[in-house]
Amino acid sequence: MALLGPSLMCADMGNLKEEVLRLDEAGVDFFHLDVMDGSFVPNFTMGPDLIRKLREYTDKPFDVHLMIQNPEDHVSLFIDAGANMISVHVESTKHLQRCLQSIRDRGLKAGVALNPSTPLATLEYVLDVTDYITLMTVNPGFAGQKFVPLMNQKLKNLHSLIENSDYTIDIQVDGNIGYHTIPEVINNGANMLVLGTSCLFKNEVPFQESIKTIRNFIDRQKIQI
Repeated sequence: MALLGPSLMCADMGNLKEEVLRLDEAGVDFFHLDVMDGSFVPNFTMGPDLIRKLREYTDKPFDVHLMIQNPEDHVSLFIDAGANMISVHVESTKHLQRCLQSIRDRGLKAGVALNPSTPLATLEYVLDVTDYITLMTVNPGFAGQKFVPLMNQKLKNLHSLIENSDYTIDIQVDGNIGYHTIPEVINNGANMLVLGTSCLFKNEVPFQESIKTIRNFIDRQKIQI
């Protein structure tokens, strides 16, 4: 079963505590928290103080996605705030291996995030310090974008790369993950789905019903694939 993680940048920021509590009760597997600095991506989102406060309301893993320049300078802030997993972008740091190792040294899972146009070759010499890979299926920065079609082929190639290595690494997909894209991304090797406005954050449907429907949908796709 693929793990489901709501992207909190898509939640109601005016009622974030209640959103987290309801999502926790609905049975999500982890929370995906996007951190943007207005430089690496053209947007700003949550910081360590907000993450620290939200940590009080759930025991589910916090997957912190750092879309910031020089993440190695700020990793400790997010670890201290309650992160369980941290992903950093290949494109954002000159010292990717060192940054990933420092996350692991603190007892967290270390993730590598890739923008749509970033080649998989950039992963070759960091697989041994990587627990999961976040494949961006849209250009990062804003919710509601269209899925980049070539990302299914990239996902398939990534899955083959991991299968042919000696490492166990999860594959997370982030960006326009909904009923129209879930079957193919799972078929191509993804086992962690970041959920946003495409299928989860819809005002007219309670979270508990949405999560149950998504899980049932995934189960049916597995039978067909």
